[in-house]
Amino acid sequence: MERSRIKNEEQYEALRDKGYSKEKSARIANTPNAGKKGGEAKPYEDWTKDELYKQAKNVGIEGRSKMKKDELIQSLRTN
Repeated sequence: MERSRIKNEEQYEALRDKGYSKEKSARIANTPNAGKKGGEAKPYEDWTKDELYKQAKNVGIEGRSKMKKDELIQSLRTN
């Protein structure tokens, strides 16, 4: 992935410094609202399965189409 395609360069660098791979750092830094703080997002348990699926797609979780809601939550938390 080209560095110019990183939406949140500061977050990308922080993740790389923590030891995350280039791919995972880029995936996280390119998600909507990347790097924003403030606890605005509701807990995953309050999301619909469709919302969880879309978020899983945004961060590149494989096998998401066959996952149940609780599996999507677990995958998002450990990705």
